[in-house]
Amino acid sequence: MSDPFETLGLDPAQTALYSAVLRLHRATRTDLAQATDGQVDKVGRQLDDLVKLGVIDEQSGQYLARHPAAALGRVITQRLDRLAEESRMIDSALGSIRALIRDYDAGRAYQSGPFTVEMVSGADVLYESVVGIALQTPPMELLTAVPDERSITDFARKFADPWIDAQKRNLLTVHLIVPVSTLNLPGVRDQLTRLTETGGKVRTLDRVPSWFMTAGAEVAGLPPFWGANLPDHAYNFYFVRTSTVVGVLRAFFGELWGRAVPLPWGRRGDGMVQVLRLAAQGMCDDSIARHLGVSVRTVRARFAEAIAELGAQSRFHAGVEATRRGWLT
Repeated sequence: MSDPFETLGLDPAQTALYSAVLRLHRATRTDLAQATDGQVDKVGRQLDDLVKLGVIDEQSGQYLARHPAAALGRVITQRLDRLAEESRMIDSALGSIRALIRDYDAGRAYQSGPFTVEMVSGADVLYESVVGIALQTPPMELLTAVPDERSITDFARKFADPWIDAQKRNLLTVHLIVPVSTLNLPGVRDQLTRLTETGGKVRTLDRVPSWFMTAGAEVAGLPPFWGANLPDHAYNFYFVRTSTVVGVLRAFFGELWGRAVPLPWGRRGDGMVQVLRLAAQGMCDDSIARHLGVSVRTVRARFAEAIAELGAQSRFHAGVEATRRGWLT
């Protein structure tokens, strides 16, 4: 039967030295060197290791044995602590394995050949393809930026309904960034309102740099030229199925989304717009309150919300910003 201390990682010399301490109970380095036929310096280093392990004690140059059961229990506890730490490290590694696999696949795709790219043509194909991808991996997060009025007009007139229906069926969730100038186009407000009421989110920028989209974490859509408007190119675009490209575009969308402004619609937004519109007509707080059937305190709270939402410094500045963003039209 093997020595338990060897099983726990002690080498034979340490085990023999510990046995000598057990027999002598109390001994100096010289005594133990003689008992084990070893050199004093080497035995001294081994004794220091045993003291650190907690299996013997040192008092005034003499070494005393601890009870074997207590000594063995201490070594076992230390080993179990190390095993627990190793187990936590393994759990952490397993938790990140998916990200590591994605990185590996992306690197292999880059080294082995061209990215998976598919040329697609036609607006109908674009909007139907998005729903098709969502059917495969619901619920899918769709991130898209639209830079021009013509694309938004086409969306509102012809193509919004399938996406809205897909949201109702919990197949996808749309996050859309549009230029603020498009909010006044015919039919746009109604369709964007329906989009948000079914779970989508819409924000505006003064200028959107280009059309692009990501459908989940595996598919991206890119225009034939960055900054191009799809209608000007017969709705020709590229589907790119490479996680590296999708990740970059998702990060870029996040930057734009952080700078964009939410729509001024909905119960809270309508209240802000109402007080700003009436103030632009020259009405004071008391008159606005009577006109809306609310308290003066509510009117002032809505002004404060509008100033904060628009990043304005005053009511006048809020009115200017609201007009520029199409809130008051």
